[in-house]
Amino acid sequence: MCTKRTTADLCVIGGGAAGMLASAVAAESGMRVILFEAGKDAGRKLRITGKGRCNLTNNCSPRQVIENIPTNGKFMFGAVNGLTPADTMRLFENLGVPLKTERGNRVFPQSDSAADVVDALRRYMENTGVTVVKSRALDIDCDGGRVSGVKTAAGYYKCRWVLLCTGGLSYPKTGSTGDGYLMAQKLGHRIVKPKPSLVPLVSKQRFCAEMQGLALKNVKITVYDKADRHIYEDFGEMLFTHFGVSGPIVLSASAHMRDMEKNGYYIRLDLKPALDEKKLDLRILRDFEKYSNRDFINALGDLLNRKMIPVVVKLTGIPPETKVHSITREQRMKLVSVIKGLRIDIDRPRPVEEAIITSGGVDVRDINPSTMESKLINGLYFAGEIIDVDAYTGGFNLQIAWSTAYQAAENIRERYYEE
Repeated sequence: MCTKRTTADLCVIGGGAAGMLASAVAAESGMRVILFEAGKDAGRKLRITGKGRCNLTNNCSPRQVIENIPTNGKFMFGAVNGLTPADTMRLFENLGVPLKTERGNRVFPQSDSAADVVDALRRYMENTGVTVVKSRALDIDCDGGRVSGVKTAAGYYKCRWVLLCTGGLSYPKTGSTGDGYLMAQKLGHRIVKPKPSLVPLVSKQRFCAEMQGLALKNVKITVYDKADRHIYEDFGEMLFTHFGVSGPIVLSASAHMRDMEKNGYYIRLDLKPALDEKKLDLRILRDFEKYSNRDFINALGDLLNRKMIPVVVKLTGIPPETKVHSITREQRMKLVSVIKGLRIDIDRPRPVEEAIITSGGVDVRDINPSTMESKLINGLYFAGEIIDVDAYTGGFNLQIAWSTAYQAAENIRERYYEE
């Protein structure tokens, strides 16, 4: 480490969504703010969110945001009410990012470009005088239980406050390497073991790999645990992969599958949710009349995707060469049950590196929910994914980042004026 020493009021560690917003909000007060980003550029993970479109919030009430945060939602009450989704939308529109609301109240830039959000935050930082240092923070120094500085690969930075927002463990190539957990733990904070959330799911059933690449639209999934208790359901798009299943509704479902080894989950896939069993049977009867002299396996092309037909036929137990006109009602009902409830046993989530977000992090019991300041170290704050708070898909996780960042920055600003 070099011996360079620099003085700042606030050091922000981590140039993601929370770090960029917080640094600019704090700098508006006139304080000297330095943001440390270990990677090439700030906002790298933000650029790839929402498949590059950036679902930056959800156009709903604060109460609905809290309802969509299964992990420590109550902890977020003050922060979400301090910067609501409506506030977030106004903020970005004032920063020059026109927005639109889509299905499920998901909010996106009108341009469908996440880069516009990142560029707006970068301009915000530049206009407020934030200094960006492209260096990895190594340690947080304390003196008498109060923050005193930050050690980095570029030198030592003396400061009065530190905001730690290094993210979780997902997408490590964007800089989420877990460094923040180590720094927080070294200062005495409890860390809830990080786990993947909003992540593809692994199934050992061979038929998933057999249907690899098959994308389904307008299907319904229902999640059950090993005791057959209903856990969650959703409607939309999903994808079969070489390892199991993925896609929007699968990622959402994964957030509800806590402690997989203990609870043992499975999914029921309804391929025709618009039809009840009686209507589906009538539909099948019409197809069977149309193809009465064909083999069973060759009579389902109007009903199912070609890639799925061999799998469904096998699951029904009906020999594929059976002539359609000889299929019994009992066999037909078996076909109906497979189409309406194809069972997919879930073995485990994919690695945390493939998750959209990380569940776990700095224990909320060690953080003041009214300020985002550490209860253990005076002047140390947290924001974003490093905190043990995570939500479902739909813009809620970025709202957590904006709200916690804003609350931390506002509290630091108040202290700056007072001190």
